[in-house]
Amino acid sequence: MRFQKVDLALHEAGNHLKPSDVKADVTRVAAILKKANLSYAAFHVETDATDEAFHETLKAVCRLGRLVACPLVNIPAAAIGSDLAAEAKRLAQFTRIAKGEGVMLTVETHCQAVTADPKAAAELCRQVPDLGLTLDPSHYLVGQPSELDYDLLFPFVRHVRLRDSAPSQMQVKIGQGQLEYAKIITGLERQNYHRALCVDMRDGPGVDYPVDAEVRKLKYLLESMV
Repeated sequence: MRFQKVDLALHEAGNHLKPSDVKADVTRVAAILKKANLSYAAFHVETDATDEAFHETLKAVCRLGRLVACPLVNIPAAAIGSDLAAEAKRLAQFTRIAKGEGVMLTVETHCQAVTADPKAAAELCRQVPDLGLTLDPSHYLVGQPSELDYDLLFPFVRHVRLRDSAPSQMQVKIGQGQLEYAKIITGLERQNYHRALCVDMRDGPGVDYPVDAEVRKLKYLLESMV
């Protein structure tokens, strides 16, 4: 589809490359990724490892980022309701690991994480200066009576994932949702954002339309706006 870069999923529960694979042999995985002849905008890491084990996993993933010139690693924030000060302390440790490997660490905005509240997400970034956000604005629309105001997050955004969404559904066909792409792009431009906009549309159960066609539509829409 002629995307310049990819956001690579490293999901322990997935069927492809897993964080544990990276931890087991970083050099081997780096050789595989280089052979694919792709450029990487970010790694999207999901794992059920405990914090102690995750330190080593994250270090391996960040080292992989350095080896394949991937500038950013994204991890989930703690679950909604978690203590914000404790989460800031945890993420400060992780940002030091990432910085030591020369990559940037972000947490994603997610309706089931402490970042479900835009004010809490911004506060995390203020408490952990080297931390950035991966903005997924769908999580501020779905399940809400009205879209949450996340304008205060734009100064902290280092990566973006987009699809079209409605209050009742995370992913809908392009044009059938209520996501305000112009608002997002304007907010990013005001912060001189020059990083990736990721088209994050997924095929799976309940999706009754060709996803490839919708990915192309959103790609062309975003290209027309930037």
